[in-house]
Formats: sequence, structure tokens, C-alpha cells
Amino acid sequence: MSEPWLSGMHTGVDPLLRPILFSLEQSQGDLHQWTEGLSDEATWSKPHGLAALGFHLRHITGSVDRLFTYAQDATLNDEQMAYLKSEMEPGATLAQLLADVDAMFAHVAQGIRAIDPSTLASERGVGRKKLPTTVIGLLIHLAEHTQRHVGEAIITAKLLK
Repeated sequence: MSEPWLSGMHTGVDPLLRPILFSLEQSQGDLHQWTEGLSDEATWSKPHGLAALGFHLRHITGSVDRLFTYAQDATLNDEQMAYLKSEMEPGATLAQLLADVDAMFAHVAQGIRAIDPSTLASERGVGRKKLPTTVIGLLIHLAEHTQRHVGEAIITAKLLK
């Protein structure tokens, strides 16, 4: 199976936005592959003191949502802030966490497809301090931040197995 970026898909999407979609697809595939067979209990354990796999899955969902919100020139709502505060709380099953990641990736991918490429250099602010960036800066960070946590999730999953 070839990696998403070699698939030639998303031909109707601006070439500057395609890599973001490919990154989300790679992340999604890796998360499902490397967590297969893990128990719900293992999902929230902390091998060698590392953050729980469940945290990484929740954080991926939440951070993708938050970063895409900023890319849309919006501010975070109370629900997003509550989610941020709950990312380390155990309880959700592995299946639910993966379903949440899948749903968020599908939502954001749809939003990325709708972005007008002429807005990629538009300024955006991040957080309460409105730290300066651009739409493309947020989208690239969304992809690389997700990949960073996917890597940590893979290492944690390998230790759990």
C-alpha cells in the first residue's frame, strides 16, 4: 500500500493544501495500525511514565479542532476550552477515541477543501494574545503537530504491546 502523498488523490484540491490532507490521512492510518489490539485499560496506562496513549488521541482531536478554528479566523468556544482541560482524563475507550479522531479529521478535511487558496497568506491570531501567523502557517502547524503526537502515540503503543 502506498503512502497517501504518493496516491495522486485530491486532484481537485489546490496543490498547497493537498499535503495537509495527505498528512491527516497518514496520521489516521498510522493511529489505526499501531493501536490495533490494544485494550481500553492499556490505552490509559503510562508505560515508563510516558503520557497515556489516550491523552495523545484526545490531544490530536482537540488540537486539530483548535488550530482549524484559528485558521477560520474564529475564537475558541467554551466547549473547546473544556475539552482542552479534559484531555488527560482517562475513561474513553480506544474505539471512541479513534472514532473522535476520525470524525475530526473528516470535518477538517472538508473545511480544508473549501479554503480559497487566495486566503492562505491571510493573517490570523492564535490564542488570547492573538499571536501572529497565517492561514497556511496554521494548517502546516496543524499537520506537523498532529504528526508529532502520532509519533508519540506509536512509541507508546509499541511499549504497551
